[in-house]
Amino acid sequence: MRADAGSAPSEPLFELPPELAIDTGVAQRVTVGFIRNQLRQAGFSHALLGLSGGIDSALVAFLAAEAVGPENLLCVLMPYRTSSPESVEHALLVVNRLGCAHDTVDISAMVDGYFGRDGQIGAGGLGAMDANPLRRGNFMARARMCSLYDRSVTWGGLVVGTSNKTESLIGYSTLFGDSACAFNPIGDLYKSQVRQVAAAVGVPEEIIRKAPSADLWPGQTDEQEAGFSYPELDRLLFWMIDKRRTDEELAAMGFATTAVDRVKRLVAVSEFKRQVPPVAKLGPRTTGVDYLYPRRRPGSSR
Repeated sequence: MRADAGSAPSEPLFELPPELAIDTGVAQRVTVGFIRNQLRQAGFSHALLGLSGGIDSALVAFLAAEAVGPENLLCVLMPYRTSSPESVEHALLVVNRLGCAHDTVDISAMVDGYFGRDGQIGAGGLGAMDANPLRRGNFMARARMCSLYDRSVTWGGLVVGTSNKTESLIGYSTLFGDSACAFNPIGDLYKSQVRQVAAAVGVPEEIIRKAPSADLWPGQTDEQEAGFSYPELDRLLFWMIDKRRTDEELAAMGFATTAVDRVKRLVAVSEFKRQVPPVAKLGPRTTGVDYLYPRRRPGSSR
């Protein structure tokens, strides 16, 4: 299925596998209500998020602005010195369209201060100077989240997550980095569905069309790094996870055995990223196990 959203038939906006099609009106209503209710339950009226210039954070910004009003939303741009200028341009495009507040925090000094730069040893020591791009990328993700949570204090709001279901299932996220948040409105939307809802709510077309990238190093794209196209990966995950098809059934549907095995392993080894840290139970009531309360309980000061 090709989703055109008003574009010429020869230039589809994105590829949408038929089984991933959803009712965008329902998705929008549910996620907007979810954002509003999560903030209300915790006693907050303001929200903030890291705006990368990509489709995921752009969609969440649109949904959050609808839920709480643009005047109660802060979008924080956190580029690194090698970040694509297009990322900042697209983030500002979202900010200007929504009319919400925004800040820019350049994380270059934070990252270079640890890894070093131009032959100067940083806080990470000599061993950090030859860190590979993945290690640096994870540090950048956590530096961004440190900045975002610090800004949440002065803004007086909750940090809204921007990670989709595809990334979560295959572990394509940084623990306590881009996966850190108070709640995540799009965590049950596959990337193909994020594109569908983004088109419906009015996310700028140039953001929807561009190749997804965490912008962790020059030229990096998600699909190139993962070795899958998102429509292909989403279809496999949908039938594997949502529909619980067996390996034999997936093979009969045309999925390559090597792809099935690889994705199953990615899902399995990243399980720890999707769960809160386990607690060794020693007492009669243990937080997170049998001492459970809503986020906002009677007697809360908020």
